[in-house]
Amino acid sequence: MFAVIKTGGKQYRVNAGDRVKVETLPNEIGQQVTLAEVLAVGEGGQVRIGAPLVAGAAVVATVLSHGRHDKVKIFKMRRRKHSIKHAGHRQNYTEIRIDSIA
Repeated sequence: MFAVIKTGGKQYRVNAGDRVKVETLPNEIGQQVTLAEVLAVGEGGQVRIGAPLVAGAAVVATVLSHGRHDKVKIFKMRRRKHSIKHAGHRQNYTEIRIDSIA
């Protein structure tokens, strides 16, 4: 069984037991979180697609850790202008384990 969930402005296709890194959630480590924004649920060849959400569907997950992704380097150079800009960015994330899809 799989589900398509929406959290942090992004969509993820998840199965029970999957570990997913999502945008930062305010929950503590070890705490369970219910993700109610389920866009689609499927099992085998049968898929239920919501308009926009599937009624009564929810995904229960456990928060495993909080962290930061690898640094993304930003480099901008304007040729012949003596203008160079360096920057870096590290995005925060929360790692969750999908426990059940209901």
